[in-house]
Amino acid sequence: MLSFNRTGVSHTVFYLLGIPGLEDQHLWISIPFFISYVTALLGNSQLIFLILTRRSLHEPMFLFLCMLAGADLVLSTCTVPQALAIFWFHAWEISLDRCISQLFFIHSIFIFESGLLLVMAFDRYGAICDPLRYTTILTHTLIGKIGVTIILRSYCTIFPIIFLLKRLTFCRSNVLPHTCCEHIGLAQYEGNDIRVNIWYGLFVIVSTLFLDVLLIFVSYMLILRAVFHMPSQDARHKALNTCGSHVSVIILFYGPGFFTTLTQRFGRHIPAHIHILLANVCVLVPPMLNPIIYGIKTKAIRAQVALMFSPKQK
Repeated sequence: MLSFNRTGVSHTVFYLLGIPGLEDQHLWISIPFFISYVTALLGNSQLIFLILTRRSLHEPMFLFLCMLAGADLVLSTCTVPQALAIFWFHAWEISLDRCISQLFFIHSIFIFESGLLLVMAFDRYGAICDPLRYTTILTHTLIGKIGVTIILRSYCTIFPIIFLLKRLTFCRSNVLPHTCCEHIGLAQYEGNDIRVNIWYGLFVIVSTLFLDVLLIFVSYMLILRAVFHMPSQDARHKALNTCGSHVSVIILFYGPGFFTTLTQRFGRHIPAHIHILLANVCVLVPPMLNPIIYGIKTKAIRAQVALMFSPKQK
């Protein structure tokens, strides 16, 4: 039985409802969740395998893409199995420590991927605007250091949230109308003031996601400026084509999150289950489609996939 706290004692166990209002449809809703998860696992695992085992793909762009695929695997595994357990086995119960751990990984991965997309935008800028120095500057050692820096940034910005949540007393309710845990969604069940959590959450968004989007926009303005100054039309087309997959992934990553934020801010009359479904789109769709987009739009990856499955080449 789901319970509410009326004694003022802080909860240490919570219950995730899944998609509130659509409990009788959970079995059907689980089908796209399961398909997207399997697709994300297979697609991203194959992408990582190809990049790590093919020397022709040991270029900066593909190494960053390998990091993105790894982050997508972690993001999917942190969220979708939990949702499927709720849909299939009514596994609603989750401890406070496990809930905080889950939201820590989810938020950290989002900030990591945002930072990685920014680095990939600068990578495209370097490849197009300064191709002669591009390969000498972006060595494997520097790429590794960049990866560690992005991880540390995401870790350091989200780590304080653990202590901000641990200090709270969750005495209002222990029922969370969601498929997974998230910072403000959990903090709002605190019986007292959560302004520190709200302001810190806003600081994290502005100092990471908002800043990343701004710098990505600036980098692509510089790329477009350089592209349109190229004398050859074929060179312009090739340069724009190399950026196509990255732009698609950027839109896929930031688009659903931006739309979800707008609906939460202004869509007060939108049913709760719509908000939850939109939030799940942010963690379901990008990991599933990212390897497909890069597989279709990137010639080198298409060639390696064809080589892998071609009997004549074996």
